[in-house]
Amino acid sequence: MIAIRSFLFLILFYVYMAMMCIIGLPFLLLPRKFMRHMAKFWLGGCLVLTKYVVGINYRVIGQENLPEGSVIIAAKHQSAWETLAMHYLNFDSAYVLKKELLSIPLFGRYLSKMNCVAVDRKAGASALKEMVTQSRIVLDNNRSLVIFPQGTRTAPGEDRPYHPGIAGLYTQNNTAVVPVALNSGQFWGRNAFKKVPGTITVEYLEPIEPGLPRREFMNLLKERIETANKRIEDDVIQERGF
Repeated sequence: MIAIRSFLFLILFYVYMAMMCIIGLPFLLLPRKFMRHMAKFWLGGCLVLTKYVVGINYRVIGQENLPEGSVIIAAKHQSAWETLAMHYLNFDSAYVLKKELLSIPLFGRYLSKMNCVAVDRKAGASALKEMVTQSRIVLDNNRSLVIFPQGTRTAPGEDRPYHPGIAGLYTQNNTAVVPVALNSGQFWGRNAFKKVPGTITVEYLEPIEPGLPRREFMNLLKERIETANKRIEDDVIQERGF
């Protein structure tokens, strides 16, 4: 049954995405403020499909840890789910993403319209400088910035390094960083076809205020995210009895 529902979801998801790419075309001609509402509606539809076709719901805790105004949101990255959900949950935020995504036919135009922070990973040190410059524009416009500090999807229990880009954003922007733990990989695996029914937990953790030395910040960020992630992943394991 899970395989059938996963296959149905795959078909419906891509049909829905293609349909929304066409419906959204007029919004490419309008100011970004209109596109941000379109994006929320679009992504909300993705989450509805996820809930009712494969039975994956979500809950959000710790929202009191989100300060007023713009912040940098540093989230765990386990699956494609949070690439959809984090923008929906943090209205009008901007993702830090790899520049190649802007080259995707049509869909890349929508990413460009949302003024995301595109990073050329092949550019070396200049990429960090450009990322900081773009991020400052986002934050100065009272928008929050979403970054996945490990840079790629990481399976539950897997240990991957936290990239120095997040430290550059933290030190150069003088802005609080809100760590986010989530366990999407327990339901929507990194490369898994099957989607397992259940409830994803998204937990906003205590903000890291600006002013810490780079190394201390990186250690604290990793410690907070990994500790919280293990806790919410262990809760699911205990609940399922394996």
